[in-house]
Amino acid sequence: MKKDRRQFLKNTAMAGLVMGLSPILAKTSIGKKADELELQDSCNQLTQDIYGEGPFYTANAQVSDTGVIASIDEPGTRIRITGIVKNIDCTKVIPNTILDLWQANDAGEYDNSGYNLRRKVKSNSAGFYSFETVLPGKYLFGETYRPRHIHLKVTTPGSPTFTTQIYFEGDTSIPEDIAASRNFGEFDATNRIISLTENDGVLEGTWDIVVDGNGVIGDSVLGVNDLHLTNGMIYAVSPNPFVDELKINYGVFKPSRVKIEIFGMQGELVASVDEKELDSEKYTAIWRPQAHIAAGTYFCVLKMNDLQVHYQKIIKL
Repeated sequence: MKKDRRQFLKNTAMAGLVMGLSPILAKTSIGKKADELELQDSCNQLTQDIYGEGPFYTANAQVSDTGVIASIDEPGTRIRITGIVKNIDCTKVIPNTILDLWQANDAGEYDNSGYNLRRKVKSNSAGFYSFETVLPGKYLFGETYRPRHIHLKVTTPGSPTFTTQIYFEGDTSIPEDIAASRNFGEFDATNRIISLTENDGVLEGTWDIVVDGNGVIGDSVLGVNDLHLTNGMIYAVSPNPFVDELKINYGVFKPSRVKIEIFGMQGELVASVDEKELDSEKYTAIWRPQAHIAAGTYFCVLKMNDLQVHYQKIIKL
């Protein structure tokens, strides 16, 4: 059975390359062997950064209900980071987690007298969070430049605050930075280096946060572990972003009652695309949103026997 599933993953990976992968899946699938797909969603606990809070933190930043950290006229390259907050073993999501974020501007300078580029965002009822800002600039630190980074304090309900930093893949200053290049122990930064993919003029990245906290299970929107490796997966959504029609290519690994559903950012069900009994095979579903469906970010969710096993973020223009 495991051999058959691995062969299926090989087939779906190849199909994804031909049909065009979504930005989120592309960063983990392209260039990897099919057997390595089983490791791409491993549960990596959040680590501290070796520099800790640093000297530029300012308390009492405002909460951004929209997730926007940088104003529309802030100079720099726009980036959008999304993910799920999970408990230690990645079996549950953690809602109402506060991410307290602060960063340098495009020129590598911090606002130490006000709150520019300083905001808090909160994970929703499905543990999902999202924030949009600009790519922080580098600044000279001793004889070398610190790589681009964003500071954050993560506070889950009823648990201590966790302080760390995130970095960005491909930054040439990472190898010489003692914090960003650390790849072992409690300050290991390996899983805090985020891959960014250009999407309609914005660099997007996906980063799940695994921390200690009381999570929830149930009708949360997003799958939270490796269920897709043994049940089924969405291996391509295209085009993404889309306007009138979205093609959803997915695979079923064992006979099941399968649903394809679309959810909004706050966990509300937007559309039921497909529901049927299916055997182990590859399938395609089409979503043509009704006229009243607004442009924005949604989630395409694969459910098998009412268990949410996989999802992809989609953007309707």
